[in-house]
Amino acid sequence: MTEAAATPGSQSALRQANERRVVDVLRRDGTRTQAELARATGLSAASVSNIVRGLRAAGTIVVRDTSSNGRRAKAITLVRTPGSVVAVDFAAGRVSVAVGDSDGNMVAREEIDYDVASDPERGVRRAAWLAETVLLRNRINLGSVSSVVASVPGPIDPGTGEVGGISCLPRWAGFRPAKALTERLGLEVLAENDANLAALAEQHRGAGVGAEHVVHLVTSDGVGAGIMMAGQLFRGAGGTAGEIGHIALDPRGHVCRCGNRGCLETFVGANYLLDMLPQNTGVARGPGPVRIPDMVAAALEGDPGSRRIIAEAGTALGQGTAIVANLFNPERVIVGGELAGAGDLLLDPMRRAMELGSLGSALERLELVPGELGGDASLYGALRMAAQHVG
Repeated sequence: MTEAAATPGSQSALRQANERRVVDVLRRDGTRTQAELARATGLSAASVSNIVRGLRAAGTIVVRDTSSNGRRAKAITLVRTPGSVVAVDFAAGRVSVAVGDSDGNMVAREEIDYDVASDPERGVRRAAWLAETVLLRNRINLGSVSSVVASVPGPIDPGTGEVGGISCLPRWAGFRPAKALTERLGLEVLAENDANLAALAEQHRGAGVGAEHVVHLVTSDGVGAGIMMAGQLFRGAGGTAGEIGHIALDPRGHVCRCGNRGCLETFVGANYLLDMLPQNTGVARGPGPVRIPDMVAAALEGDPGSRRIIAEAGTALGQGTAIVANLFNPERVIVGGELAGAGDLLLDPMRRAMELGSLGSALERLELVPGELGGDASLYGALRMAAQHVG
């Protein structure tokens, strides 16, 4: 099903290697003529001409007329690095894959429903199959992919690459998704926490544009936060920074999956909120069980039970966010995930709780806003991170 990568020693591999030599010179030295490229790379004038023609057709370079030593010449300028990047997003019940250009702009996206949570090895195999399928459908050779980043809903140890013990995918604890995907795809893969990637994307092209200190909350089965300080991701010593869902709010509350009582997650996690719905709820039911988007839609239409549940979740989320605001003093807090679709029904009680729990100086310059990239925020962030690792 896959297009084979260029075989070492083949004409395709040789052309790719020569193309990289030309691109490396342009990246290092800036604008050069074709003759200068030939001298710098040791390639023949004919080879450089063919490579320039291909790079120009792909939009990787611009060519303009100039003169050199009194003779007409072509000046070559690199506008973007050639190649594609791939993003893989693992969630408990689905896998999504996006392909982007070397600047991280999404050019194709597909997802499939799959029980990722049950078996990490099978989840990785399914993700690799989907990535190869998307590349094939878009006529992109696997050998032209420059970088791959995988989004995982759990903390990733920066030293070992292992998924932490407390995540939405408990069977993934100790698993190394980047290593497994690397072996499947034959390409170097990076793995990153989904909330961190969502924060990266929102700061780059969403609700965080223009802010250097950003906290992005992801509300789903649990609650996670991506933290950007001075424009850089803050992961902590072991990759667990931003696990806001395990801030303890009530020592006599429900037992959390982390083993503690009364964690924020037990107030705003999807399963907890859905369990609060009355049996005769006014939430419209689809073909399957009621989900958070169903409850949010009912709340927006005026269902009193759904509104009450979302308001209480907003209060608890505001209490947890108040602690984060005091610790990190961000200028923008972005709320993403399925619950964010409730808009001010969630954000207004959050603001009130933050006013009671945060220092006035911490709130003075803080904006609380909904995310702009929706459910694809982590995919966009993975593409962004992959583009940053190109070359």
